Amino acid sequence: MSASEAGWIDISLPIGPDLLVWPGNPAVEIRPVQRMAGGDGADVSELRLGTHTGTHVDPPRHMIEGASGVDRVPLDVLIGPCWVVDATGRSGALGADDLNSLQVPAGADRVLLRTDNSDLWRSMPTAFPHEYVSLTPDGARWIVERGIRLIGTDFLGIEQRGAAGHPAHVELLTHGVTIVEGLDLGHVQPGMYRLMVLPLRIVDGDGGPARAVLVPEPADTA
Repeated sequence: MSASEAGWIDISLPIGPDLLVWPGNPAVEIRPVQRMAGGDGADVSELRLGTHTGTHVDPPRHMIEGASGVDRVPLDVLIGPCWVVDATGRSGALGADDLNSLQVPAGADRVLLRTDNSDLWRSMPTAFPHEYVSLTPDGARWIVERGIRLIGTDFLGIEQRGAAGHPAHVELLTHGVTIVEGLDLGHVQPGMYRLMVLPLRIVDGDGGPARAVLVPEPADTA
C-alpha cells in the first residue's frame, strides 16, 4: 500500500543536488563510494548536507548558545494533532494581525502555515528568492502568547532574510517553541491532521533534517 493509499501525506522535501539551500549553507552532494557495478558487494554513497537542509527542525541551540540541541526536542512536541492554516495570497512578513485573521483554533499546539512559498518547490532548481512569506517578531510573540508549541513554515527560514539578531527565531526558541522549516504544503488542504516530524538524532545538533508527514484526522479526536 502506498503512502497516499494509506492516507499519509508526505510534506517533506526530496533531498538531491537540485534542492534549494540557504545562501552560505552547504549544497547537497551525494557521491558514490561503493558500487556493485564496479565489483563492490553493495551500493554505498557519501552524503554531504547542512543541518538545515530541506525539511528540518530548529531547536533552541540554533540561535541560543549552549541551549539544548535537536536530539533533546521532545517527541510529544513533534508528534500529535496539528492545524494547517491557509495564508496563501499573502506576501511579506506576517504579523500578529495577519495571524489573528487565519482563524487558528484556540488551544492549538501545532500549527503549519501554508503560503505561496510552497509554489517554489515545483520549480527546482531555482535561484534563492528575493522575497518570501515569513514572520515578524510580533507574529512570533503572538505564537508564544497562544501557547503554540510547534510552528511550521513552507520556506527554509521563518523570518526575513537579514533580520538583525534573528528576533523571530529568538522569540520562539527562547520560549520553547519548536520550529519546522522547509515544508511542502502546496498539496495540503487547510484543516486538522496528525503530524509526525522526526529529525535526525544529531547529538547537540543545531538543527536536524527531517521526514515530515500528515494524516487527516477529525477535529473531535484531538
